[in-house]
Amino acid sequence: MIRRTIAAAMLALLAAGCGGGSAVSDFGTVVKGAKGTTVPVELRSGQRFSLAVADNPSVGDEWKLVAVPDPKVASFISEERKTEGDGVGAGGTTYFVFNSKRPGTTEIKLYDCWRCGQATTPPDEQSRQQSGEAVFTVSVK
Repeated sequence: MIRRTIAAAMLALLAAGCGGGSAVSDFGTVVKGAKGTTVPVELRSGQRFSLAVADNPSVGDEWKLVAVPDPKVASFISEERKTEGDGVGAGGTTYFVFNSKRPGTTEIKLYDCWRCGQATTPPDEQSRQQSGEAVFTVSVK
């Protein structure tokens, strides 16, 4: 009886998407951004989308969602990371996943605080120079 319960629980976790290490398997429409850019994003109501930024935590990249969208226009689902390769120090991409809601326009800001650790502001001049913001102007039709 206990084995069945454990097996059922494990099956439920795998079915929920927890087996692959990612909470979300559908990133929807992927829109790429980078430090110092403002990217327009046009969507239909009810469309899933992801804002993608290249990163490499091993060198100090740490992207955060700093300006959430108007919840009437888009809702945040999750933050996901995919690496490119298996080697130590491999870079990758961070995806901020959302669902579009009602027609309107909103702005979403992501910030890469380079080598900031737990701090929210760059600790030195080099960190300030390497840190930056990616802005996405989201329009739902």
